[in-house]
Amino acid sequence: MRPNDTAADHRTTGRGADQVTVEGSERSGPVPWPRMCVAACRDRLYRIDRGVTRGVAAWRSPWARRLLPAVESGAEHTKLWWAAAALLAATGGRTGRRAAVTGLAGMAVAEAFSDGVLKRLCHRARPPQELVPSQDADDRPDSSSFPSGHTAAAVAFTVGVAVLRPGAGLVCAVPATLIATERVHTGAHYPSDVVAGAAVGLASAWLIRRTSRRPVQRVR
Repeated sequence: MRPNDTAADHRTTGRGADQVTVEGSERSGPVPWPRMCVAACRDRLYRIDRGVTRGVAAWRSPWARRLLPAVESGAEHTKLWWAAAALLAATGGRTGRRAAVTGLAGMAVAEAFSDGVLKRLCHRARPPQELVPSQDADDRPDSSSFPSGHTAAAVAFTVGVAVLRPGAGLVCAVPATLIATERVHTGAHYPSDVVAGAAVGLASAWLIRRTSRRPVQRVR
């Protein structure tokens, strides 16, 4: 019997922690290098996600204990962004009202696409409790971790406002950044979920400005 006849039904490429397992390589022939590259990148992203999640979840500074829970409370059901829109509409004149409408419209699109489409198509488990302190990981939703809907809504509103009122958009960017940080800190999301949510928010804000510019401009 030749030594090759007793080979296992899978082979590994790479070295150490960077190895990629290829199932059934004897039967399927050589694995195309693009597929190997994708597998290697996915494995590296997985390790980075876990490492960053573990590090951020370990923050126990006084500011994190006081500020992030308040940010999480304000982000629930987008209460913070509705309050910001009301303030803009009441004090910002016509431009402020346009900015508020644009921000809310972008936020609605971002939430619909992230929560109604992507979470249903791309199921991903939340970060495991081994990466997050138990008291933070107990109260997490059961829906897919990918993408972060909170981040998508925050970025969409902030960018929509910033296009018309840059100063107000800069102010909104502070809680938006804190919300993205909080989602990783509490173990609700991996960093890649937050990045994907930010991309959804940017695309939603761009779409609203691109397709609804004239209707928004009629707001007085």
